Amino acid sequence: MVLRFIIAFVLVVLIGGGLVGFNIFRDRAIEQYFANMPTPTLTVSTTTVEPITWNPGIDAIGTVSAANGVDLTVETTGIVEEILFSANTRVEKGDVLVRLDDEMQRADLAAARTQAELDRQTLERARELQRRGVGSQSTLDQAEAAASASASQVAKLEAALNQKQLRAPFSGVIGIPRIELGQYLSPGTVVATLQDLDHMRVDFTVPEQRFEELKIGQQVRVGLTGDDMPFTGSIIGIDPKIDPSSRLVSVRAEVENAEGRLVPGQFVRVRVELPAEDDVIAVPQTALVTSLYGDYVYRLRPLESAGDAAPGADQAGQEGAQAAEAQNEAGNGEVFVAEQMFVKVGRRANGSVEIVEGLSAGDVVVDAGQNRLSNGARVTIDNTVRPIQVGAEAR
Repeated sequence: MVLRFIIAFVLVVLIGGGLVGFNIFRDRAIEQYFANMPTPTLTVSTTTVEPITWNPGIDAIGTVSAANGVDLTVETTGIVEEILFSANTRVEKGDVLVRLDDEMQRADLAAARTQAELDRQTLERARELQRRGVGSQSTLDQAEAAASASASQVAKLEAALNQKQLRAPFSGVIGIPRIELGQYLSPGTVVATLQDLDHMRVDFTVPEQRFEELKIGQQVRVGLTGDDMPFTGSIIGIDPKIDPSSRLVSVRAEVENAEGRLVPGQFVRVRVELPAEDDVIAVPQTALVTSLYGDYVYRLRPLESAGDAAPGADQAGQEGAQAAEAQNEAGNGEVFVAEQMFVKVGRRANGSVEIVEGLSAGDVVVDAGQNRLSNGARVTIDNTVRPIQVGAEAR
């Protein structure tokens, strides 16, 4: 019985020792395998950090309207006799656009002019008699009053006749006629829209935090998209009151529209130009990586075989680094080490982001290929293919 127990105990010890020895052997084999594996070299594109001239601005969304734009209406009732314009034609100030039936007003005006001429002649005879000393002063006063009343009646009827004609209040482009011949019109009926398309206004709003940066006369750029702003103008009005419900301030700019590409009611992008700032450190937005721990970039430095060995690497790992250097010397480009640098960012504009802290002029940062990198990774540079900078302008 005792012999059987001793044999079983020995077998258990042998099996347990074999398992422990196998695990130790396996761990050492895996460690040696990875230690002898050469560090992979990744290819990235880079940008050298240089101080630039930063052109700050205030971006907003605006609505276009004509500097002079109205919906034309008639002042009195009547039947449309003539329509003297067609859609999308240019009219000059004072041109007659619509004429209502005015026969009665013309007849009344002719009668009033005849009476005014008669009263004028009566006044001249009364003055002549008064000069000769055979006329009374009361007769002269009555003649002057009658002549003045007749002249006023003529002026009144001329004004009534003019109300039967709709004239252009300013030069511009007139829209589609909204009336027909023979139609009865009443005051307030819209005939057509008249817009001066040579000068446009753009109304937009900016946050109250930027209110102090706005000034009358500041230059603005306007366009249909943020990347294309061909129109320039200046601020002509800033609302002195901030809307308490939205915390926005209303701003108006005037823009020249010589080619007629802007249309009233159109949605546009607006950028208020602020004074330029020199020696600003900025990198392309593609170089910046945002994470839960903060914003960072990968900065490159030359490979140093002794200092760039991975923590805990043995002699075999250093041999792998030397193999990478030998491959580099064979003509595949210089090898660098990528360092993860946490930075403090500032403003963003035109595809670039301002770096307030963390980088200095002359640093080389990765702007494409960061998704494959980790801190301490070995890389080579290939700038033949550059990433597209969304919103970037040609410098």
